[in-house]
Amino acid sequence: MDNFSFYAPTYFAFGKGAENRAGELVEKFGGTKVLIHYGGGSVVRSGLLDRVKKSLSDAGIGYVELGGVKPNPRSGLVYQGIDICRQEGVDFILAVGGGSTIDSSKAIAAGTLYDGDFWDFYEGKQVTKALPVGTVLTIAAAGSEGSPDSVITKEEGMIKRGASGPAYRPKFSIMNPELTCTLSPYQTAAGATDIIAHLYERYLTNTKNVQTTDRMIEALIMAMVEETPKVIADPYDYDARANIMWAGMMAHNNSCGVGRSQDWTSHQIEHELSALYDCAHGAGLAVTMPAVFRYNMKHDPARFAQIATRVWGVKDNGNVEETALAGIDALQEFLCSIGMPRNFEELGANEADIDYLAHTCCYGDAESDGNGKVYGFTVLSEEDVRNIYRLML
Repeated sequence: MDNFSFYAPTYFAFGKGAENRAGELVEKFGGTKVLIHYGGGSVVRSGLLDRVKKSLSDAGIGYVELGGVKPNPRSGLVYQGIDICRQEGVDFILAVGGGSTIDSSKAIAAGTLYDGDFWDFYEGKQVTKALPVGTVLTIAAAGSEGSPDSVITKEEGMIKRGASGPAYRPKFSIMNPELTCTLSPYQTAAGATDIIAHLYERYLTNTKNVQTTDRMIEALIMAMVEETPKVIADPYDYDARANIMWAGMMAHNNSCGVGRSQDWTSHQIEHELSALYDCAHGAGLAVTMPAVFRYNMKHDPARFAQIATRVWGVKDNGNVEETALAGIDALQEFLCSIGMPRNFEELGANEADIDYLAHTCCYGDAESDGNGKVYGFTVLSEEDVRNIYRLML
């Protein structure tokens, strides 16, 4: 296990009715004027936004609003939010929604206190200072409610990039599983896929002797495999929703990733798909992960075989590569069983775009070196990435 430092000071308020504590928690963490940032639709129709506003008013906290967040959140709304925060003297941002809303809120929080273009943070500049952010979570997926990470799509060129820094960790996150019960089966499945991807990206490590975090990751994936079909069958299964919601946070606050190298190749390659086609991130990962894993399997077949036997129940027949591939097949069949796409066609992607996708991935992403290489579990060239996209056909 590698040396590490880990500090994750988010306060979690979990359970039924927890959204009614929004005002109390904003006050606890020093907020006096709040930007409520949200998407629209369900948070308005369900009355959640009104409950949050009442909670703030009851605590004597002023607020302004900015709705309109879309999946794969856009840079244009971030710039608008920065302007509002500066004009209105906002000192706290409250994200009411899922990962897209939280990621957009984090970008606004950093940009408000920065003299330059907030996009600098999404091209490699470390986030060191930001307005405090709180969250009211409405979908278990991205894990942004507990992480120091944010992903934004730049509308000029439709480029999707990530930023990270301790200042991006939310001060508090309100997590009421009831708020996820009205999600469609597709949204639920896409969120579950993202959670599983966050766990696999940490599992695929070149660091030796990391049994503790291996076992944590395996347990969380097994919980997702057990609980996700329950909520697909019965969206109002509160206990299953609760287990998925907590697993989503644990998958991405990095408690499972400390002391070990990590991968993130699947996320990097998928970001180009959801940026270009505006598909659900989880759906893109369902197509991307099996292709990446099959391509990279020979780098360390024993690691893939280990998760195949421990998580997917594959019987070890003595051939490590066959065992590894059987585990990857089991993962893909599970994702398809919960309604996720299998290939480019089902995702709505176009074979003609593969050269563009590979080039953008290798030369424009913060995880690449700008010279055509992608770094993770193994080092990939542009031709490697192109071949991976072809495997998705």
